Amino acid sequence: MEYARLGNTGLKVSRICLGCMGFGDAGHWIHKWVLNEESSRPIIQKALELGINFFDTANVYSLGVSEEILGRALKDFARREEVVIATKVHGKMREDPNGGGLSRKAILTEIDNSLRRLGTDYVDLYQIHRWDYETPIEETLEALNDVVRAGKARYMALRPCGLAVPEGAACGRKTRLDALRLNAKSLQPDLPRRRARDAAAPPRRGDWFNSLQPAGLGTLDARLG
Repeated sequence: MEYARLGNTGLKVSRICLGCMGFGDAGHWIHKWVLNEESSRPIIQKALELGINFFDTANVYSLGVSEEILGRALKDFARREEVVIATKVHGKMREDPNGGGLSRKAILTEIDNSLRRLGTDYVDLYQIHRWDYETPIEETLEALNDVVRAGKARYMALRPCGLAVPEGAACGRKTRLDALRLNAKSLQPDLPRRRARDAAAPPRRGDWFNSLQPAGLGTLDARLG
């Protein structure tokens, strides 16, 4: 397995990250193809055996069941200090008005819920899953900064969409947050329709890409140009 620094940080992660959206409970999730815990555990164990140390999930995956499965498997198969756990916040977890999004209330509530489900007292990477246009970016970044300063996350990352990237980056510099921000762009399978938007925020030195469905329906195949 090859390892690389995460963005411009000193954190080293395997170049292959095991995404955990496919682990969960079909009864609690819109995708009915997810694997239950019994079927998920051997995959996580094999990933560890192959040298993968980077695992990515989200609070909304199977409404938390993915985090629970990952947390129990890593507790059984790995040492906490040897793995890098990433999770995300934004998805609607409850029907009440504050059950999702990126408000301060939502972020501070959901980080505690994620830690409980993962069975750990910190995550290595806490990411914005989607953009929240109803919450001021200053509020979101300040809340994420407080999560890091409280020791509940080691790093935080923006997983922005389209033109929100430069806006968020500029605001981050303006507010002079102490926590390290990573400009994480997730590549989507509808890349041809997104190219014009993404061109507005070209990658900078130190940017990193945590790709969703990495084959990109063939778009990322060098043979296709």
